[in-house]
Amino acid sequence: MVAIDKERLVFRAMTLSDVPHIVAIEQEAFTSPWSTEAFINELTNNHFARYMVMALGEEVIGYGGMWTIMDEAHVTNIAIRKDYRGQGLGKRLLTELQQTAVFFGAARMTLEVRITNEIAQRLYRKLGFEPAGVRPGYYTDNQEDALIMWAELHPARTESNDDNE
Repeated sequence: MVAIDKERLVFRAMTLSDVPHIVAIEQEAFTSPWSTEAFINELTNNHFARYMVMALGEEVIGYGGMWTIMDEAHVTNIAIRKDYRGQGLGKRLLTELQQTAVFFGAARMTLEVRITNEIAQRLYRKLGFEPAGVRPGYYTDNQEDALIMWAELHPARTESNDDNE
């Protein structure tokens, strides 16, 4: 694990030049990673898509994406570089996504998470997500079920930057 000064973190909109870095993080984090083409399509053709990167200086160390449709935001993916995990950065990144969703008019946010991914589920619960159902066989690599989670978004709730949880 590479310890970082969290004051040096920068959150910004993802650009096409970020895609190779994002794909590398995808490959570290997921058994069925998105392709370069999928991210390019999201950035250039999907007007509902909102993607951001978390950078430390010039190095992209995490990213998250969502679709904002009407008053709902659907998290598509979120990941932190392996060497930077375990420092509360996922929480910081998801909090930024929640703030961005509120900015774009979302009142609720949803996501799917593997039934077996208890670490991610704990993080999501800390940020107000609650289980709401199951999508059977959702993950194509092993047919694992996905837990559907929802959170109500409130501007005051998403302003917390307490990383000690």
